Amino acid sequence: MRLSRYFLPVLKENPAEAQIVSHRYMLRAGMIKQQAAGIYSWLPLGFRVLKRIEEIVHQEQVRAGHIPLLMPTLQPADLWRESGRYDDYGQEMLRITDRQKREMLYGPTNEEMITDIFRSHVNSYKDLPLTLYHIQWKFRDEMRPRFGVMRGREFLMKDGYNFDIDKDAALHAYNRHMVSYLRTYERMGLTAIPMRAASGPIGGDNTHEFLVLAQTGESEVFYDDRVTALKLGSREIDYDDRAAVADVCKEFTTLYARTDETHDAAVFEGVPEAHRKVGRGIEVGQIFYFGTKYSEAMGATVVTDKGEKVPVEMGSHGIGVSRLLGAIIEASHDDKGIIWPEGVTPFPVGIVNLKQGDGAADAACEGLYKALAAKGLEALYDDRDERAGAKFATMDLIGLPWRITVGPRGLANGVVELTSRRTGESEEMSPEAAVDRIAQIYAGR
Repeated sequence: MRLSRYFLPVLKENPAEAQIVSHRYMLRAGMIKQQAAGIYSWLPLGFRVLKRIEEIVHQEQVRAGHIPLLMPTLQPADLWRESGRYDDYGQEMLRITDRQKREMLYGPTNEEMITDIFRSHVNSYKDLPLTLYHIQWKFRDEMRPRFGVMRGREFLMKDGYNFDIDKDAALHAYNRHMVSYLRTYERMGLTAIPMRAASGPIGGDNTHEFLVLAQTGESEVFYDDRVTALKLGSREIDYDDRAAVADVCKEFTTLYARTDETHDAAVFEGVPEAHRKVGRGIEVGQIFYFGTKYSEAMGATVVTDKGEKVPVEMGSHGIGVSRLLGAIIEASHDDKGIIWPEGVTPFPVGIVNLKQGDGAADAACEGLYKALAAKGLEALYDDRDERAGAKFATMDLIGLPWRITVGPRGLANGVVELTSRRTGESEEMSPEAAVDRIAQIYAGR
């Protein structure tokens, strides 16, 4: 993408309404525009990151054996009356009446609708286990929307729902989701700690939140800091192997890590003092096992191998897709701007032409741009007639992980400069070597 033809409305000054880093940088980098309180348009740069995050979530859900579908944003109120949640949910639910006087709502979550889909099409244990998920826009009418996409009213969320014949199978689905979420967050460059949490209006006894440590987090968290060193890395996990999946979950949940809602001071005192930490965290996902809470209320049953009709065991599992952008920025930035991890960056590399209009510099940049494209990498080429300082400032602000700088002086020696946004370290090399290095970094991503 050539920057001269792209829509990137960057701001030089910090917006007065932005209280935290992620909101400030998303506005300054031209990623979002507020349309109403807690409701944003996603501009091209922000939309690219949103789609990259969404794709990682899809890939890891499918890897875990989960099946995508798409449910509507508007739901009939009658479904929520069946479950008993319509009146209990409170003022966060946006209630709507259509022209036929039918009561509707803008979905804040989809337990009722997915249960209705299940009961309409599944009636035998032979069709289980089954996990369905979608990525869809949600709406919760927050009293005080703030912090940009971190606490908005409209947000993009992945929510998945498992249906199982018994509790053991449902708890395996719970564990499977925990492992898939851990892998999802690692691919985005995040350390998201699973913490024992409260279930809230979803219901259920087993639930973990995934929190990214950040000073701007909405939750106070108490944890053994050794949990932050745990990684899945490249290990292969068979999601059908109950014992192997349970072992991974045990590894990541044995060390103390809880939100303030479930914190146990006496147990926390048992953590060695050198490892006891108190901080704040940003919730980026949550998993629930709630048994037959919805299936009993809504008649979602299956016939067992013994001919008995029983309510299915269920759970729900959510990832805040749009919220993740804010969380990543909160965890990865400096005083110049965003620092995107390679897994979610809007463009893998930026090309900066130090002397636009110079024949050799223009030709070298065009060559780099086409060579990267030939390897499946779309660079952001700053071909504007701007001074070098302005170009560097833009690249630092939008946070692409790598920058190739091209100028007449370097080209005279046959080299360009490859710079890491994270470390600030630069290395001179031939244009061909720079392309090969970038291709190696992104191989397999």
